[in-house]
Amino acid sequence: MVNDEVRAVCRPGDPGFAEQYRAIDARDTRFDGQFYTAVSSTGIYCRPSCPARTPAERYVSFYRSSAAAQVAGYRACKRCLPEAVPGTPEWNLRGDVAGRAMRLIGDGQVDRAGVEGLSERLGYTPRHLRRILTEQLGAGPLALARARRAHTARALLVDTDLDAAQVAFAAGFGSIRQFNDTILEVFAMTPLDIRARAKPAARVPRSGARPLIDLQLPVRQPYDAPGVFAFLASRAIEGVESVGSAEGEPLRYARTLRLPGGPAAIEVHAENGIRDWTLRARIELSALADVGTAVSRVRRLLDLDADPLAVDHALRLDQALAPRVSATPGIRVPGAVDSHEIVIRALIGQQISVAAARTHLGRLAAGLGTPYASAFEGLTRLFPEPGTLAEGIPNPDADAPRDPERILRLPDRQVRTVRDTAAALASGELTVHLGQDTHELRAALEARPGIGPWTASYIAMRVLGDPDAWLPGDVALLAGARALGILADLAGSEPAVKPATRAMQHRTLESRAADWAPWRSYAAMHLWRAAS
Repeated sequence: MVNDEVRAVCRPGDPGFAEQYRAIDARDTRFDGQFYTAVSSTGIYCRPSCPARTPAERYVSFYRSSAAAQVAGYRACKRCLPEAVPGTPEWNLRGDVAGRAMRLIGDGQVDRAGVEGLSERLGYTPRHLRRILTEQLGAGPLALARARRAHTARALLVDTDLDAAQVAFAAGFGSIRQFNDTILEVFAMTPLDIRARAKPAARVPRSGARPLIDLQLPVRQPYDAPGVFAFLASRAIEGVESVGSAEGEPLRYARTLRLPGGPAAIEVHAENGIRDWTLRARIELSALADVGTAVSRVRRLLDLDADPLAVDHALRLDQALAPRVSATPGIRVPGAVDSHEIVIRALIGQQISVAAARTHLGRLAAGLGTPYASAFEGLTRLFPEPGTLAEGIPNPDADAPRDPERILRLPDRQVRTVRDTAAALASGELTVHLGQDTHELRAALEARPGIGPWTASYIAMRVLGDPDAWLPGDVALLAGARALGILADLAGSEPAVKPATRAMQHRTLESRAADWAPWRSYAAMHLWRAAS
């Protein structure tokens, strides 16, 4: 829920107040995590679906983040646990500085590099960034990062048996005292009180020298878990990723990843209950301090913070899409755990099938990936870093015969694009990270030889979580549109179709897709699904 006018706090009489008040009066779970209800008569802030009696309007204020409510002096409700909710989809919808900053804060940028490092990533001075975030979100970067640490600490206290010192370190606090003071201030309980109120915590085992953390992943329902896991499975790189489960068992996806504290791995299980999907993640870490970053990246990979009801409502207005939306509620757009990896995947996947791209990527990972011993079945290596790719992929020689055993068996021009882009990522000449502006990222990518609008849009969709990306020239989108009757009045799809006719079809579909904004990425997922 985003007001047309950006406000850090919404009070009686402000635009949008009545709509949000109706949501809390109905205890509407759709808005959990999208805003927070602060009640001045009790000094408590809650999630919108809190079961407590609805307070009188004159006592209510709505905040865009839990950090803003905390800065204003409110403490978290012990009954509804407002920190145990999915995040807001607003930061992907917003391409402004505040939205980009929140994506980076969620990834742990402030904990790793401080406010100065966050500001440098965004291209602003620390003072200017603090002013923007305070004006728009009601809290500065330190307070927002502090709220993230409190959220991580609560999850660890509830779901694991880590002692207080380990929880403090894992959540990113600088000292035990800071940890205790923050938990008491935010939750009005000590860490031991929080743990005592929860169910018995699971013991934290170890995989060799690495701890294994087991956490529940809150998700906004409905959630198309089968679709997300199938998407990842069809693109899984052997050794880097592992998928599959026995019939009747929860869905499973596992993969290795690089975190600031060292190599790691995650394993996610999704189980279908009576009504909703439940997701749990097991995280294998080199450093406990990476817990928050790992969870944030897994959430982005699985698109857990999307607003499925808003997406479904908008796309259902199109008569051709409506049956697909009803058949697959809560469709998601899988994101990324490693922005550089997605760039390489996109470059290799240009103009070839998903299966062919998976074969090429598997060969790259087997030849240049870093070996990794994981407790999770099927994981044996890390995806190679850009510098390793730039050095390990030979520069094609047009005059020399092709080696049939070469590591990347693509046309010379495409090999050069992959190799040169990997070198640019390694040197910093090209930067790709989740805090970038969508338009600037696309422009930087398209300025490079061999990278066109399709690839740039795909990277923006996966790395930035852009909900409104459109992939011009995608033949699978055309196939899906025909399957749904959107392009039924145009000539067929065989390769014999004249280029001019095919170009007209792409223009027609792109024009039609304008009606699906700002959810064109999700519409594309429906069309891809229809094409398959």
